This record gives sequence, C-alpha cells and structure tokens, in this order.
Amino acid sequence: MLRTAARDGDGLLTQIPTLDAVLSRHALLLGKDFEAYRNHTYRVANLCAWQGPRSPERIEKIAVAAAFHDLGIWTDRTFDYLEPSVSLARAFLLDAGRPEWVPDVTRAILVHHKMSRYRGPGDGFVEAFRRADWMDVTAGVVTFGLPRKLLQSVVATWPRAGLHGLLLRLELRRLRTHPWNPLPMLKL
Repeated sequence: MLRTAARDGDGLLTQIPTLDAVLSRHALLLGKDFEAYRNHTYRVANLCAWQGPRSPERIEKIAVAAAFHDLGIWTDRTFDYLEPSVSLARAFLLDAGRPEWVPDVTRAILVHHKMSRYRGPGDGFVEAFRRADWMDVTAGVVTFGLPRKLLQSVVATWPRAGLHGLLLRLELRRLRTHPWNPLPMLKL
C-alpha cells in the first residue's frame, strides 16, 4: 500500500495513487458524478493533510477515508450512505493488509458530518477529517483556522465541478422519499 503521493510547488497533494486507484475502480458507477466526487475527495484529503503530520502513512490513511467516505451514495444508491461506505472501506483495508486502520477510518467516515467536535478514540485523525469535509462542503465558509488562501488554492487545483448542485439534487430526492429524515448522515 504506502505509495508516494505527488505534491505541487505549494505542497498540495496533486496525485495520491491509492485514492486514484479506488476512484478508478468505481468510475463507471460514479458516472457523470466522477469529476465532482474525485475533486471533492482530493480537496478533503488536502485539507485533512494540512491539519497534522504529513507522513506517508497518514496521507495513505487519509486517502482511504477520502475515497470511501461518501461512496455508498453510488454503490448502494442511497443518501443514507455512512454504513455502506464504512463496509467498502473496511473490506478494502482488510484486503490491503491494514486492519489496524479500520477503527480510525471507520470513525472518520461515520462522524464526518458531525456538527460538533469529535472527541474519542483516534480524535486527532478523525477530527481533522471531519473538519476537512466541513470546510469543503461549506465552500470555505467554515475554515477551522486554516488560511483562506490555502482553501482557494485547493479549489483552484481541484475545482468544485458541480459538487454543490449534486448535493442539492441528492438532498431534494431524499426529502421527497423521507420527509422526516432528509439528512440521515448529519450528527450532532
């Protein structure tokens, strides 16, 4: 596993082999949403990486969490996707010989939409991942102290490519079928 990620002159991760491999395996399933999801995963991976040590092992763990964190939307065709995403990540990690990463990656996926700070096992990694996803989903309205210039650079490298429109369509579809539980992934 542990493949080297490429960085640009500003230190942004521009090529993460594990992330690319997982997304390539699911490209047909992602279909027209491939670019929006790929770019989102790269933005989340970069924003998470900037919040802690940038060791190859940590970046690899971030790549796995980023690749799978929302993937259940497409694999299980549901907006209640956290458990399906966890199952995919767990299977991948066990197959890759990284069972020790399962707890942190599982927690990161399960709480990445938590609205308040995560406190618990693996909180450094999990909280950084949660913040990274919130920074991206809020289009930089929430920064958790990271410089806005960094967020702008990440978006310039990995454009939004219709992510917010995609999320809105998915939310409206879920609202029609589950009006009392339109956002099942949100946690307090």
